[in-house]
Amino acid sequence: MDDTKATLARYLRAQRDALRWKLDGVSERDARMPMTGTGTNLLGLVKHVASVSVEYLGDCVGRPFGEPMPWLADDAEDNADMWAGPDETMDDVLALWDRAWAHIDATIEALPLDAPARVPWWGEEETTLERLLVHLIAEVARHAGHADIVRETIDGAVGLRDGVSNLPGGDASWWAAYVARLRAVAEASGR
Repeated sequence: MDDTKATLARYLRAQRDALRWKLDGVSERDARMPMTGTGTNLLGLVKHVASVSVEYLGDCVGRPFGEPMPWLADDAEDNADMWAGPDETMDDVLALWDRAWAHIDATIEALPLDAPARVPWWGEEETTLERLLVHLIAEVARHAGHADIVRETIDGAVGLRDGVSNLPGGDASWWAAYVARLRAVAEASGR
């Protein structure tokens, strides 16, 4: 791969690995549990990213993924890609994830950055693989950030990836004092 394509592929891989890692050690129940007022949950984030990613780096570049995703159909219920239904297990979603990213990696390997692409929902006639890679890096990073917060809310687990917290090394009392100080500053600003 040329340097630019290799760099884009590496950043995309880092973001997708960070998102996928958020499911490690989480129970089926906790992975599905809606943690926000809009129902955001870890398993739904992973399902959504896998689904959308194969649309961008599959259908939009002329390399269809080949698996039907009924939750993305025009007649699917709203947000059906943002949660796992009762007939979908975490293992099912993770298997989809693995198949989707194998397809995407093959697409990145096979096509040059200037390969033509068409994204019907953007309303544009033509774009390129390069622009889709940049877009997808941003998309996956956004959802990885959601997953960071959801996972911390579930069980306090934090970090960029296994062995890399990307946070100061304070213990529980350091973090409690830090959060208390932030609360004090927030309260004082409201006076």
